[in-house]
Amino acid sequence: MKIEPAKTHIVKQLKHGSPLISCRFDPTGDAIFFGAEDSRVWRWHLASNTKVELSGHESWVRGMAFHSEGHTLITGGYDGQLIWWSLEEDKPVVKCKIAAHQGWVRAVAVSPDNQLIASVGNDLVVRLWSFADGSLVREMRGHESHIYNVAFHPGGKRLLSGDLKANLLDWEVATGKQQRQLSVKSLYKYDKGFMADIGGTRAMAFSSDGKLVACAGITNVSNAFAGVGNPCVELLEWESGKQKVQHLTKKKLRGVAWGVVLHDQQFTVGVSGGGGSDGYLLFWKFDSKDEFHQMKLPNTARDLALSPTGHQLAIAHHDGHVRLAQMTAKKPA
Repeated sequence: MKIEPAKTHIVKQLKHGSPLISCRFDPTGDAIFFGAEDSRVWRWHLASNTKVELSGHESWVRGMAFHSEGHTLITGGYDGQLIWWSLEEDKPVVKCKIAAHQGWVRAVAVSPDNQLIASVGNDLVVRLWSFADGSLVREMRGHESHIYNVAFHPGGKRLLSGDLKANLLDWEVATGKQQRQLSVKSLYKYDKGFMADIGGTRAMAFSSDGKLVACAGITNVSNAFAGVGNPCVELLEWESGKQKVQHLTKKKLRGVAWGVVLHDQQFTVGVSGGGGSDGYLLFWKFDSKDEFHQMKLPNTARDLALSPTGHQLAIAHHDGHVRLAQMTAKKPA
């Protein structure tokens, strides 16, 4: 099937009873896993349209990552816990559970060789864990505000973490040494009126070749209390650390870019919501400021994931729905 972003359409949806905050495809593409405000993780099997509960966390789950072979899921919750789930049974079972952070775990990532898990959260520490047994490998300190996201470079030798103030720390995986600090200033503001920080790297993604990294969030904030600003994705060149382009929208939409993916066909996909605005899917060429296509969604969106084949998008919504979008032309009736 030819990928045509401008012909993207919703092909399937699942109604859940609680607002959603996260979603990921499993490596087979057969199922979407999502986290909800009911403090559960759920597996939605697409072909059978069945939903299975994964109960183990005591708070919301934003962080999810898989072993590349698909037999294990790692989740990180606002309860500070990491859980290893075996997916080889009809109903996933807990293999391992650890207290990983003081306060929220906001994001997790699995290394390209499946040997390590990275986790970050509100205690300002980046931690590396053994995928095999959950033992702590090392801690990396340097952030001065809540850490929102973490991602392994596709080469496997470096790790990038991003925080509330949109500072990015680049770590050497083998030693835990900080290599450099980058800053995406457009994604952070201190609101003097409300005396509040707003912004941060709400989503982060590398291109598959490792040459680009995208950081998503909110810019041009006019009211921190209400979260009024514009969704924004900053695309950086990995080697130089310099900005390649700032993705905005032709019409100034309100909200936050809560999810981002970099497609192998040289375009960026973002998803926005909040700030008194509806949700949107947004599509940009890698070298363009303005989107070449946008699609209004039924409700504000909170997360985005790309299928293994690159043809589909999973979207987690505040209205309790997970929606599956197809980036191809509709089939003839």
